[in-house]
Amino acid sequence: MLSGKEKLYQMFILGLDGGGYEEALKNGLGGIIFFTKDIQTPSQLKALTAHLKEISKLPPFLSIDEEGGRVERTENIHGGKKYLSAKFAFEKGEDFLKNQTAEIAKELKSYGLNLNFAPCIDTNTNPENPIIGERAFSSNPEEVIKAEKIVSDEYLKNGILPCVKHYPGHGDADSDSHLTLPEINLPLDEMEKTHIKPFKASVENGIKMIMAAHLHCTCFDKDVIPASLSKNALSYLRNTLNFDGVIISDDMEMKGVAAYGLADAFEKGILAGLDMFIMRNSAPETINAIEEVYKKSLKNSELSEKIENSYNRILKLKKEVMIK
Repeated sequence: MLSGKEKLYQMFILGLDGGGYEEALKNGLGGIIFFTKDIQTPSQLKALTAHLKEISKLPPFLSIDEEGGRVERTENIHGGKKYLSAKFAFEKGEDFLKNQTAEIAKELKSYGLNLNFAPCIDTNTNPENPIIGERAFSSNPEEVIKAEKIVSDEYLKNGILPCVKHYPGHGDADSDSHLTLPEINLPLDEMEKTHIKPFKASVENGIKMIMAAHLHCTCFDKDVIPASLSKNALSYLRNTLNFDGVIISDDMEMKGVAAYGLADAFEKGILAGLDMFIMRNSAPETINAIEEVYKKSLKNSELSEKIENSYNRILKLKKEVMIK
């Protein structure tokens, strides 16, 4: 039986920078995310994932962003060979997309990884979009839906959990949420018709994890708040789209969410309906922020109830996809 603090730790996927990840895994940390600099050789990565599994309180998500194209964390291993980005892989046809996805999944699985933050199912409607572009399958939501099903099904079939992103849709943004908080100023019906549509189809197709974006969507909130911390945006995903899986934040170190103190952002996110958070480091300030939220949860029954609910969703998902 896990303690309340260990259940809270299950809600976090941390990076290796800062070095607090080993202790955190022993305290129930939910998972680890790997970046290019963490990956030197196949044998080094296999040894690292095996070690992390061994010291974990509960089986961890061992995760990566491996989309192909410019978002590919295993490039040090490939000796220059790169996978195609979503747009170009899809343009080569459904068979090509399916085969490339199977190849990525088998490779990740061979290193001991079990979760890929892909595919991107943003409908890329803004040609000036500085962050999505070729990471999107298409500017047509129907095409995005078709490609998402191929990719997500192929990942699951090969033992990798897919996580679709960036809900409610990053495709109309004209700025990069790593650097600022983009605003999506579209009415809800337009968002539903073009940007939310692939997420709705993905939920209907049985997707188990969705990443929420650091975007301010005026259709959900008049006040400036990222969708990742917005009760309105996350309730829509739960109650209107009927998603009962795990909702995870984009990286909490991104500038799109940096206006909040870390502990406050974590607390806001939990109360809004997030189940998990990605943080690219495991530095003392990250660990301290988690501990601070735990202390707050002892005096806040709503917060502690949300933590319990999220922990149950995470555990259910890990059992469903046999993370062990």
